[in-house]
Amino acid sequence: MQESDFTEVVASVRRFVRERVAPLEQEIEETDEIPAALRAEAAEMGLFGFAIPELYGGLGLSMSEEARLVCELGYTTPAFRSMFGTNNGIAGHVLLEGATEEQKKTWLPKIASGEWTASFALTEQGAGSDPSGLATTAVRDGDDWVINGSKRFITNAPLADVFMVFARTDPHASPSRGITTFMVEKGTAGLSVGPRDHKMGQAGAWTADVYLDNVRVPSSALIGGEDGVGRGYATAMRCLAHGRIHIAALCVGMSQRLVDESVSYAASREQGGAVIGTYQLIQGLIADSATDLYAARALVADVAARFDDGSDKRIGPSCAKYFASEAVGRIADRAVQIHGGSGYIRGVPVERFYRDARLFRIYEGTSQIQQIVIARGLLAQAGS
Repeated sequence: MQESDFTEVVASVRRFVRERVAPLEQEIEETDEIPAALRAEAAEMGLFGFAIPELYGGLGLSMSEEARLVCELGYTTPAFRSMFGTNNGIAGHVLLEGATEEQKKTWLPKIASGEWTASFALTEQGAGSDPSGLATTAVRDGDDWVINGSKRFITNAPLADVFMVFARTDPHASPSRGITTFMVEKGTAGLSVGPRDHKMGQAGAWTADVYLDNVRVPSSALIGGEDGVGRGYATAMRCLAHGRIHIAALCVGMSQRLVDESVSYAASREQGGAVIGTYQLIQGLIADSATDLYAARALVADVAARFDDGSDKRIGPSCAKYFASEAVGRIADRAVQIHGGSGYIRGVPVERFYRDARLFRIYEGTSQIQQIVIARGLLAQAGS
């Protein structure tokens, strides 16, 4: 995409987020649902497929472009981005990273257009950040595969039209070789979705358990065809690396919103006969938050550029996700502190964002998992 065209896309999304979505944040919080009109408008703008190549119906953004766009999406309730995030991120990238060309041409246009909402069904009770405990199984039966197991905390599961299901196909192989990915469509016999989870934050972004009871799928549903058997773990890791930069950019967007809310409040709220922004301790909180924001934004931009040129697709994404998700938590905490008692009241944006931000340190690899990825990667380089 030409830079001028991309700049126009970013400006359009920025206006949409601030003028259409932000005014509805409280409604989304109270109803736990994204209005249908916003979903339709997001699909019309191409937001369900901005990270999918143009060949398959998407906008074909690079990682650097995607990061800039997602920073704008992060300025409002994260539920809005979550509605189409998995299509562009970990679910859509399962197809981009592991599918055959025929599968890509058949399925990706439906995901890019928003006709399909896709879910990434990896996490289980005993297998989250570490998939070695994956218990869901897939057994070959003639030309079909039969899948049994359950998944937890699956984003968009109640809305999903398709699920990218990770299952163990070789119980004797290591996790990196014994896991395979299948695309399972909604309505397939034996596939069911549990009730929506009641979460601390991120209202409007639905998650739920997914159950697979003798779910029979044809061999054509195996991602990557026969060559894809046993390659699910490697596919998942590549998808998560991309997704970690995406989440980091989302955290930058929320950080910007929190800094804006903090500065606006400090510049107008009076205590002791003066606006609180004149007090140096409040200024210190603002300065620390602004510094965290600047550092996170610069880190995400650098890591995205390295991802695009192929020089770092593992350590950098983990560094960005780790720092940006921890930073937005610190910024949210300071924002509540600056607001004082008002920051603890429902209906005040910083209270909501404080709860929303907490999830960023958990999903797509906890902060502790990022630490392990970073340290092991660097130690491996030192030993090579």
